[in-house]
Amino acid sequence: SLAFLAALIYGFPSRKLKVIGITGTSGKSTVLEMASNILEEAGYKVASLSSIRFRLAGREEPNNLRMTLPGRFFVQKFLRKAVNCGCEYAVLEITSEGIKQYRHSFIDFKVAVLTNLSPEHIEAHGGFEKYKQAKQKLFKVTKRIHVINLDDENSKFFLEFPAEEKYLYGINREPLNNNFKFIKAAEIQTNDRGIKFVTEGIEFDLQILGKFNIYNALAAISIARSQGISIGIC
Repeated sequence: SLAFLAALIYGFPSRKLKVIGITGTSGKSTVLEMASNILEEAGYKVASLSSIRFRLAGREEPNNLRMTLPGRFFVQKFLRKAVNCGCEYAVLEITSEGIKQYRHSFIDFKVAVLTNLSPEHIEAHGGFEKYKQAKQKLFKVTKRIHVINLDDENSKFFLEFPAEEKYLYGINREPLNNNFKFIKAAEIQTNDRGIKFVTEGIEFDLQILGKFNIYNALAAISIARSQGISIGIC
C-alpha cells in the first residue's frame, strides 16, 4: 500500500515518537494547541500538525495545503523531520476523511483522543454511522491510551475499544466504573473575559470564551496527565 511505502521510505519514524492523534467534529485544533503547549511547558520537544499550522520544535509554518491531515508521504516525511529535530512527541489532528483514505495507516499512535461527534461532514461518509465507523479506526489501532469525552453521547461506543489505560473527561457525567481515570471540571464560572474551573484541586483561568473550551482544556489536561505531567504544569 502507499501508506506502507511512505512509512518505509521515511524509516517508520512514528516508532521513535510518542504520537498523539486527536479526532472529533470540533475542537481538534484547540486541543492540539493546548496539549502541545503543556508538553513544551513540561520540557519536551514537540511537533504538531493541524489544519492551522505545522510546528517542529518551536519553528512553525502555516498549513497552506488546506487539508487537516495531508497525504501519506507528507505526514511520514513530517514525522521523520520531527525525529531528526529531536522531538519526543508528535501531536496530529486526525480527520475522518483522512482515515477513510488510510492516511493514518502505519503511524504508531500512543494516544487516541475523542473530542466530540456531531452530525457534520456526514455527506462524504454516507451517514452518521459510517462517519462514526471512520473515527473508530483510530481507536482500533491505538492500543495504549484512549482519552474520551464522557459527556458526548457517543462515548459509550468508543469506550468499547480495548486500551491499556483510559482517561475520561467531562462536566456532567461520572464514569460508571473506577477502572478509568476521570478528569472533571467543577466550580465553573464564565464571564465576559473567559472561563474558570477547578480540576484536581487547581483553578484554571482561561482567557478564552465559550463553555466548549472547558472541554478542550480538559482533553488537553487528560493528554498531559496520561503522560505523567503534573496538574500544576497544566
